[in-house]
Amino acid sequence: MAKRKKISNINWSILLTILALLYVYPIIMIIFNSLKQETAITTNGAFTLPTSETFAGLANYVNAIESKGFLQSLGYSLLITVTSVAAILICCSMCAWFITRVKSKISQALYFLFVFSMVVPFQMVMFTLSQTADALKLNTPYNIWVIYLGFGAGLAVFMFAGFMKSVPLEVEEASMIDGCNPLQTFFRIVLPMLRPTLVSVGILEAMWVWNDYLLPTLVLDIKKYKTIPMLIQYFRGSYGRVEMGPMMACITLTVIPIVIVYLLGQKHIIKGVAAGAVKG
Repeated sequence: MAKRKKISNINWSILLTILALLYVYPIIMIIFNSLKQETAITTNGAFTLPTSETFAGLANYVNAIESKGFLQSLGYSLLITVTSVAAILICCSMCAWFITRVKSKISQALYFLFVFSMVVPFQMVMFTLSQTADALKLNTPYNIWVIYLGFGAGLAVFMFAGFMKSVPLEVEEASMIDGCNPLQTFFRIVLPMLRPTLVSVGILEAMWVWNDYLLPTLVLDIKKYKTIPMLIQYFRGSYGRVEMGPMMACITLTVIPIVIVYLLGQKHIIKGVAAGAVKG
């Protein structure tokens, strides 16, 4: 029985390793192509490894950074990601705390509305969203976080509420007896206990906002503001010609930071999801 179980574990390990390599393969090829000359990508194909003749060094990266306003787009992406994630973490954790601690029909209705928002396709609201954003002046990188807060609140409130149901109410009652008001209780007692879920929600939302292309394209004025995903499509020359080398370098510079963040925080993501699933 033990031998059969060991063989089964080995088979599963081999299968999952193959699947992992298949998922990682596109990223590896993007990195390799970012180090190749333009002609080598278009002529010899994108699936060949760089050689001494086709190796371009860091020329594509220099071209990607110096052209098309890469640093400016990087700044916009960082600004949007930081402000959006910060707003989602603070506002949604407070909302989840209210929903789990205030037992009323209004709080239950709010919770179901947040959960329902996760199943509404973005395509149903994207046309009215662009008009609403223009009318409310939410079409700049400095205030687009309001829109991301609305779209990211569903998952965040769901995870925070799941964790809050496992937190003993006596801890908060003790802080109230010691003289803390509701805001002090939340920021000094509740928020530190939410750390695993805060980290997991923050990483998931940051990956979504950083890589998002459709929402900024619909809302922002593309003549003034471009995020990194929006910038990638502008590596085009005349007659539809694509600058493959700089584009691959730009994609690599975009993907690597968020992959590193995910790898560093994957343990916290598992802990946060597990903590939010303790109670229904």
